[in-house]
Amino acid sequence: MDNWDEIRTAYQVARLGTVSGAAEVMGVHHATVIRHIDALETRLGVKLFQRHPRGYTATESGKDLLRVAAATDDQFSQLAGRIKGSGAAVSGDLVVTSLESMSHRMAPLLAAFQARHKDVVVRYLTGARLFRLEYGEAHVALRAGTAPDQPDNVVQPLMELPMAAYASPAYVAQFGVPNAPQEYEQHRFVGPEDRESRAPYHRWMRRNVPDHLVTFRCTDSRAVEAAVIAGAGIGFLTQDIAATYPDLVEVHGPRPEWAAPLWLVTHVDLHRTTKVQALLNFIKEAVREGTF
Repeated sequence: MDNWDEIRTAYQVARLGTVSGAAEVMGVHHATVIRHIDALETRLGVKLFQRHPRGYTATESGKDLLRVAAATDDQFSQLAGRIKGSGAAVSGDLVVTSLESMSHRMAPLLAAFQARHKDVVVRYLTGARLFRLEYGEAHVALRAGTAPDQPDNVVQPLMELPMAAYASPAYVAQFGVPNAPQEYEQHRFVGPEDRESRAPYHRWMRRNVPDHLVTFRCTDSRAVEAAVIAGAGIGFLTQDIAATYPDLVEVHGPRPEWAAPLWLVTHVDLHRTTKVQALLNFIKEAVREGTF
């Protein structure tokens, strides 16, 4: 193909559905977008888009082009991530991702790392979405639960978070504390909205707590924490979080089968870069010293 600018333009039109949207993203006039589309269709001898008042819709040929262009765009993103992380200095963007529930641990640690390496710009991304390390979306990921198995990732065990079951004083005053699973029928539990959650303590809950007793369901651990504190029921918290609420009642102490494993994950292409290794070693040092 003689003109990759035309393919890039078609990709943006197919992705956004409008000429104006593509023009804005690319920083060109909308007439340039139309000219590129017309030239590409003429060169290929097919219609790539159906024009209608609401915008442009890709034809089958257009969809084929979109798939190829999307793969190319991903490859360029991957390359950019490798290049940005390949320097010998601990400087520039350092993109780290974790679940939001780990932010109380990660944010202070990253601030301390930045204080040691003042030329680093920290970008800390939280959320349930798995950021794609293979496309350069993050340099380091902290993940919990089952060991990640994405190809080309370097996965290192970091630590296990002890988990225990807690209830608020108000809940205990109303319902008491169960001494055995046989007494669970008189109680209420806070659990996950995802009934297929693979967290060890959630799997235990599915085996031991009847579903109808999980009367308050949440999508993340911060919400579970808030619900337990508010007296909605018995729920699982990490010991360090529970320690911030001295009045909480420990219903069941931590058990090995409930522990939540944490993993450090990097992509093989960035794993040995200076700043990634510096952060990995910093995190491991914090774990050894008990400051993580």
